[in-house]
Amino acid sequence: MTSHVTPDVTTSPLGHDADTSPRPATTWGGVLAAALLLPGLQAPALAETAPEQGEVAVKLLSYRDRQPGFDRIKVTAPSVYVMTPVGERWSVEGSLVTDSVSGASPRYHSAVSGASRLDEERKAGDIRVTRYNDRDAWSIGAAYSTEHDYRSRTISADYRRSSEDNNTTWNIGAAFNDDWIGSSDDPTLSRGRNTTQVIAGVTQAWTAADLVQLNIGASWGHGMYSDPYKFPDRRPDRREQYTLMARWNHHFSDWKATLRSSWRYYADSFGVRANTFEAAWVQPLAGGWTVTPMLRYTTQRAAKFYYDPVYDGTLGAPFPPGYTATSPQYLSADHRLSAFGAVTAGLKVAYQFAPRWTADFSLEHYEQRGAWRLGGSGSPGLERFQADWLQVGLSHKF
Repeated sequence: MTSHVTPDVTTSPLGHDADTSPRPATTWGGVLAAALLLPGLQAPALAETAPEQGEVAVKLLSYRDRQPGFDRIKVTAPSVYVMTPVGERWSVEGSLVTDSVSGASPRYHSAVSGASRLDEERKAGDIRVTRYNDRDAWSIGAAYSTEHDYRSRTISADYRRSSEDNNTTWNIGAAFNDDWIGSSDDPTLSRGRNTTQVIAGVTQAWTAADLVQLNIGASWGHGMYSDPYKFPDRRPDRREQYTLMARWNHHFSDWKATLRSSWRYYADSFGVRANTFEAAWVQPLAGGWTVTPMLRYTTQRAAKFYYDPVYDGTLGAPFPPGYTATSPQYLSADHRLSAFGAVTAGLKVAYQFAPRWTADFSLEHYEQRGAWRLGGSGSPGLERFQADWLQVGLSHKF
């Protein structure tokens, strides 16, 4: 049996629960992080077949976020991706991206000061080598990212095996991250953070029109998690993160369309709990066009040590009531650790204008409010947060 649908292995901005570790120069990282899977690990393909064609793709991402009364972060990120077969059993792929970041990020809650202005550039790249056998495949990869006050290095490996009829694929993977954190405000700061990640899952062609996938992931990290650009901000030096993600893709043969749906649960030792639901409708049209509208909803519980924007009567902002230099042990005014609900609406349009050429355009709008949290009240006193992504791309198969 051959399935008409394939896993959606793309990643999308998902919300601030994705990454609340300190990346001071890129506080937008929590929004842009690939959150469907753990960093450094990829989703499995259904069949273990070496690619017959290579591909090169260039993309340009423009990102902007804002709150009432002022714009915040702006990002421009050109990238290039290349994948090429090597012989009959191998493939090599890699990507390069440069992010130009400017604007202002909150020093605490929704407050922005002139000292928080930033003008930053991040450079990142990754490479991956895959070996394909008759029913299985394995990959090894490495990634590197650098800014003036942050550096990240990752190595990863994964293994995938398909059943004899290619209807089921099992996958397992692991990655290790080695990060360094500095600070423009404190030249003496030089701290590290190490994270080990694992993922396991299964993809099943349920029927000729239905494909389901289940992934379980976990990570264990230790090192610096406090944000050196926020004060006061004291977080535990260890963090455990867990994810459970389920996908269901259904193909409607009468309409030649596919509904892609997913649910993701996230939990960590900071106390953050989040659920994300997403649906996308992939509709091919005449003349090589494909239109994909999507809708995503995230609801998140606050971290145990997040405090609302109510400040000490004597010390004032940003100190919580009763603040002293020694207690409480952990506290943070990072709005990404608050309780909220968020909605993302998007549209992607792709046009295959030649047998091996495809152009694409996508636009997403994200809005976050405390009142939108499901199953309980969100964190009060925060301004609503909005963000927009605009991406254009061009790809060629060879």
